[in-house]
Amino acid sequence: MQEWKILEKNLPDSIYVRVYEGRIDLLRAVIIGASGTPYHDGLFFFFDIQFPSHYPNKPPKKDGLVCLSLINTWHGTEKENWNPSESTVLLSIQALVLNAKPFFNEPGYNFGDLSTWKKESLAYNEDTFVLSCRTMLAVLNKPPKHFEGFVAQHFRERAETILIASKAYIDGKVKVGDHIPIENTASSSFSSTISGEANKKFQDSMGIIYSKLLLAFIKNGSSLEDYVGDNIWMITCLTIKL
Repeated sequence: MQEWKILEKNLPDSIYVRVYEGRIDLLRAVIIGASGTPYHDGLFFFFDIQFPSHYPNKPPKKDGLVCLSLINTWHGTEKENWNPSESTVLLSIQALVLNAKPFFNEPGYNFGDLSTWKKESLAYNEDTFVLSCRTMLAVLNKPPKHFEGFVAQHFRERAETILIASKAYIDGKVKVGDHIPIENTASSSFSSTISGEANKKFQDSMGIIYSKLLLAFIKNGSSLEDYVGDNIWMITCLTIKL
């Protein structure tokens, strides 16, 4: 099976799978959001995949709703449709869905000159990152079965990166999804701010989520004392509510 050969030899560090010994046609995959996208460092577990008997002549089936011409859930151009000799579902979903500018993923919509949609695209990235952070909290609170250890280890390793990026976004130092020069310190600084002020709605949402993430990461075993600082009041309130 083409997909299995790729997974065995060339599985990217950002994709992990669990398989069923008695059912080689089934697998569950998790994709780590890539750097340079509003999904960065998040975990996305919505990939339960079945390979039909006529695979790879027909694309695999995915549990859940997604509009993607690659797996025949949306019409597309010849280049966008499933190609039995070249297409691989996990790598394609990572590249086509969890990308740097998801605003332009809307199927069947002709955006014309993409440069005229910069403001809308940035706002969409901000909303996407907020949802991604909420997903992080949900996954930490209730990790998928058989992925418990993986989830805990992932966020222990990525907690500081996520917090530094979140703070930079809140302060308007960089645009959401841009590559960030992460330093191993809570006081990472950036040479200049982006043009214009950060979105107030985004700042307010992320201010609360930042404290929730910090608390969740500490409970998960991360040493983040240097990050508590001004967030101690919010963390105390959240702890009391819990």
